[in-house]
Amino acid sequence: MEKTVKDIEKGQDLIRVELSEFKGNQYVGARIYYMDDKGDWKPTRKGLTLTPDVMIQVRDAINEALENLE
Repeated sequence: MEKTVKDIEKGQDLIRVELSEFKGNQYVGARIYYMDDKGDWKPTRKGLTLTPDVMIQVRDAINEALENLE
């Protein structure tokens, strides 16, 4: 199972947030994609794929960082 949750534009690239499954385990991923010469979106090696429990911790840390912005 692989499901795109959201594509977020980032200049000429995009960040794709998706759900996936591997060996019966579910994962949440965020990866940067680029457009190739044919106009197709291709994944880069830049990104992360984590279990939902770890991704929740990352989300909470990002929210904390955003709250501390001046």
